[in-house]
Amino acid sequence: GDDKDFYRFVVGDGSVIPALDEGVRGMRPGQVRQLVIPPELGYPPSDPSHKRVGPKPQTFSGQRALDFVLGNTGLIDKTLLINVELIRVDKRR
Repeated sequence: GDDKDFYRFVVGDGSVIPALDEGVRGMRPGQVRQLVIPPELGYPPSDPSHKRVGPKPQTFSGQRALDFVLGNTGLIDKTLLINVELIRVDKRR
């Protein structure tokens, strides 16, 4: 849709799922990528509430959907699809 959610993070600090960290490396501002994320590079089982590792869904229904998919071991394909547009890269302070 036309709605865009912005998510800010530091590459390599462990605050996002490994695939997102890996997927933005080498991107330039304005570049768009579609990441197809296998379960082993997605949300870790050790963080079921997604409080430690993001990105987190922005809506209650999005959170419920993610919880449902991740909680149904063996019943649902847990491959994630995330569209990423790199807006800017800030230098470390």
